[in-house]
Amino acid sequence: QVQLVESGGGLVQAGGSSRLSCAASGRTFSSYAMGWFRQAPGKEREFVAAISRSGGTTNYAGSVKGRFTISRDNAKNTVYLQMNSLKPEDTAVYYCAAEYGNNLYGPPSEYDYWGQGTQVTVSS
Repeated sequence: QVQLVESGGGLVQAGGSSRLSCAASGRTFSSYAMGWFRQAPGKEREFVAAISRSGGTTNYAGSVKGRFTISRDNAKNTVYLQMNSLKPEDTAVYYCAAEYGNNLYGPPSEYDYWGQGTQVTVSS
């Protein structure tokens, strides 16, 4: 069992930056690939970024590549999402998720555990 708790986010001006954190419980954090997803009102949950168990490999959605950076600290059981050059279309609830494996390209259904989400609102 893994419990995930996101923090960070809030209201940010367009062009600004924000960092999300996701703290995981349990001793097997390094056994999971980690992902960030987001869901805007009236839209389906979409992939944002994923990182391998070791942190050596990452994958990004085209819409955030070059602006967002995913990283992890296995010693702290935490995954981060650094978001730069934010746009109003980045406004969504952001979720972290854990996948028992190392597949960085799977859909949301591939992920085993989810956090409760944190709101990010980007004002124009």
